[in-house]
Amino acid sequence: MMQWERLLSLRRQGDTNKRIRLEQDETRLGFEVDYDRIIFSSAFRSLQDKTQVIPLSKTSFVHTRLTHSLEVSVVGRSLGRAVGKALLDRHPHLRDTHGYQFNDFGAIVAAAALAHDIGNPPFGHSGEKAIGDYFLNGNGKRFKGSLTEKEYQDLIDFEGNANGFKILTESRNGVDGGLRLSYATLGAFTKYPKESLPKKPTQHISDKKFGVFQDDVPFFQEVMGELGLIKKDNGRYSRHPLAYLVEAADDICYTIIDFEDGINLGWIDEEFALEYLVKLVKDTINTKKYSALTKASDRLAYLRSLAISTLIQEAVEVFLANETQIMSGEFSEALLDQSKYQAQIEDIIKISVEKIYQSKEVMDKEIAGYNVLTTLLDAYTSAIEREITGNSRHYDRLLLKSSGLSAQKENSIYQNLMLCCNYVAQLTDGNSLQIYQKINGKV
Repeated sequence: MMQWERLLSLRRQGDTNKRIRLEQDETRLGFEVDYDRIIFSSAFRSLQDKTQVIPLSKTSFVHTRLTHSLEVSVVGRSLGRAVGKALLDRHPHLRDTHGYQFNDFGAIVAAAALAHDIGNPPFGHSGEKAIGDYFLNGNGKRFKGSLTEKEYQDLIDFEGNANGFKILTESRNGVDGGLRLSYATLGAFTKYPKESLPKKPTQHISDKKFGVFQDDVPFFQEVMGELGLIKKDNGRYSRHPLAYLVEAADDICYTIIDFEDGINLGWIDEEFALEYLVKLVKDTINTKKYSALTKASDRLAYLRSLAISTLIQEAVEVFLANETQIMSGEFSEALLDQSKYQAQIEDIIKISVEKIYQSKEVMDKEIAGYNVLTTLLDAYTSAIEREITGNSRHYDRLLLKSSGLSAQKENSIYQNLMLCCNYVAQLTDGNSLQIYQKINGKV
């Protein structure tokens, strides 16, 4: 059974002294410092030009990864505070002996939720698939014989969550420990506390994907151990309980907000869509107030707000009802999978899939994004490969110098390939398109 005292660790990478909650400066709490460090990071800022749903869209009201992440963070903070308040009533020693406050829970979930997409490549989830496909079926397949099974799996299943852990924790440019976030926030961030293999060993939600690349395993294990997460076989751990709230915040936002974007784009019929939202909030809607709203945009805003509030309350109730199972690592679903509104949520997602995610515009842009990333990966991995073997061409040297990439001779092939993948994954949609055009001779 996990213990909240350990799960709420303020420890940071490189700490020599223990950080005690009672000794924290209440005006700048350690968990709130995490939020600030993420906000001011270049990796977070780049999310303003990364796809949420509609790749390469210049439509002002469509969400980017940045606006999506900010909204998920706001929802996460509400979830964390509500759960924290109830937990302190259940476990008063956390407050009376250790000094934790309900805002601590909100700050941890808010920071982890803010960073939840920080490792995602350009062009949304199709960007992840493009990187993986390059190594599985494309020219990158030539490296398979030089990699361990787990290293190759990291590449063919390139995972934004694992890349996010790398960005948040990897030492670079003389800065040890990346952003040096608290272990509690890193734990809440890690929705899939496992390596790339074995792939989906169980139906447990935490085994659905993976959350750490091979090079980052030693520090990952340190964080998991410090937090007291339950160790399983094959490099797997139980989820940090607050990761369920980060996941719920993301689920709530993409369910409701993507749907709203589809309506605003005119891809989903407005009146038809409003009916589905009304079904979701039928228990809490103020029909008199709703009927008084004459503009469809005002009705949509009211229903969106009410739907998010409804699902926040629902997720809190499911978490608290299942705290014992969650703390023992046995709770195997997303919180909203046990929601009484599951049918309404599924109906909304079904419409979003049909009208938005599978729309011609989205699919056309994803195809374009696929080609962009494949071209970039081929160019950079080939340039690095030739540099290592001493066969560099002038073109390779130009390409690497312009990107700041450089082959590290002391690195393994895997590490040099990951340098290329990490570089490409941190590009924005616009950056990657510009480089693609240069490679193809368009200046």
